[in-house]
Amino acid sequence: MGNDTRKKSIGVALSIVLASTGVIAACSKQTANEPAAQKGSNTPAAEAGKYPIATQETITSWEQMNTNLTTFYTNLAESPFGKQLEKETGVKVKYAHPADGQSKEQFNLLIASNNLTDVIEYDWNSAYPGGPEKAIADKVIVPLNDLIDKHAPNLKKILQTDKELDKMLKTDSGKYYVFPMIRPDNGLVFRGPMIRKDWLDELKLAVPTTIDEWYTVLKAFKEKKGATAPFTALYSNELNIQDAFIGAYRTANRFYIDDQGKVKYGPIDPQFKDALSLLRKWYAEGLIDKDFALNTDSKALDNKMMSDAAGATVHLLSGGMGRWMETGKKKDPKYQLVGAPYPTLKKGERAFIGQRDFKYNPSASKAVTAAAKNPELAVKWLDYAYSDKGSLLFNFGIEGESYTMKNGTPVFTDSIAKNEKYNLQQMISQYTKPNGPFPGDSRKSFNTFPEQDEAIKIWGETDAAKHVMPLFITPTVEESKEVAKLNTAIASYKEEMFVKFVMGKEPIEKFDEYVKRIKDMGIDKVTKIYQDAYDRYNKR
Repeated sequence: MGNDTRKKSIGVALSIVLASTGVIAACSKQTANEPAAQKGSNTPAAEAGKYPIATQETITSWEQMNTNLTTFYTNLAESPFGKQLEKETGVKVKYAHPADGQSKEQFNLLIASNNLTDVIEYDWNSAYPGGPEKAIADKVIVPLNDLIDKHAPNLKKILQTDKELDKMLKTDSGKYYVFPMIRPDNGLVFRGPMIRKDWLDELKLAVPTTIDEWYTVLKAFKEKKGATAPFTALYSNELNIQDAFIGAYRTANRFYIDDQGKVKYGPIDPQFKDALSLLRKWYAEGLIDKDFALNTDSKALDNKMMSDAAGATVHLLSGGMGRWMETGKKKDPKYQLVGAPYPTLKKGERAFIGQRDFKYNPSASKAVTAAAKNPELAVKWLDYAYSDKGSLLFNFGIEGESYTMKNGTPVFTDSIAKNEKYNLQQMISQYTKPNGPFPGDSRKSFNTFPEQDEAIKIWGETDAAKHVMPLFITPTVEESKEVAKLNTAIASYKEEMFVKFVMGKEPIEKFDEYVKRIKDMGIDKVTKIYQDAYDRYNKR
């Protein structure tokens, strides 16, 4: 296919996508190659930090819509949150939402179209080939340094007082590129191993902490509880167990930082072979879900956890444990899930790694595109989320409707927290933005069971803070090209072989051959690039 034909095909495909996701003529028709400085504005200058803004202009925003909100609305603008945000900021926004599960494909089409919305909420670190430096160089997004300095006093104040966060939001050349999602300190750990405590009690077994104890428990679930998938997990391009079991061997199913501060690619570590051998043995004995590679959406996982087919998984605190407990207890009051520690080989060891994110979440942060008709207005609108009043809206919703103040603390109303038809996550999605560019509030909690509060403490007892590689390091444009060229093939081959090794379709004796092939594919180059970027990040 020639270049002109390919461009036309992409344009046609994008037109379909945009029509289906609600972007209309208000989206900028200006190409991404026109510098923002040359764009005029019909909006009168408004004092930074003052709301509502007096403007007749409309902003366009492309962003994933929370799946809980789709129960009630087809577009964020229709929700109580969307309407209240417009009222408080004075800015009308037209939202485009990619279809659930199609964000990556539709993001790529959007970028290829040269018909961008004013702002885009996505992971500019890992999703854009070449990362933020390349996106800026390509004139797809704009650097935000001057815009933040002049028009975003709320975010500017946060960056001035939090040097760690400030370092995270820059490229190595010092360019700010997004308005960030900022997690509170108590919101960094939210996923981990969980297990049916009611089954353990019935079988007179303790919550497992070691690999051997897990084997005993899963075997009992299969033989004495009739579980057809004693351990199951979501599968999204990989078995999503966040280093549980694998971490017991002091490695990871991804890039990680070793004890000497060096970047390593876990899947080629010698000890990764031991982790694969363990999973292979469990799979062969029917302890791991035989159909794990088919669990590609939450419904498949829900069915396993709700039908007594499975007794353990690795999943989310609210979207998993809390939701299943609410549903499970209606069917059986004894239904109970509890968090289990990330397992180790020896009793009493501290887990090498586990899920622990950073305060900056790249995947739900917004960039201002080079196509923005009025980037100053977009920045002022985005900055509202970092004000005291804006933060309350984003975290808790509308006072008197979704929350009330009690002794100076926002508390969700009973109509939200104790709704008979919908769970808390569904109800609050109408009034807040569960994820996005705003500072998370440590007072907000979706936990509805004490087991969830306890699970956070249990899952936090790891050395993940030392070993998780930051997702926001920024290779140079040239380095990023090299990574993009090599990583896709490496990741695809690794995952293909991971599944084959676990399922017994390839002999484990082929591990050395598999490692050699990944090395031949250029993993050492990628590792060095990440090491150099990590070293530069540490020197910012």
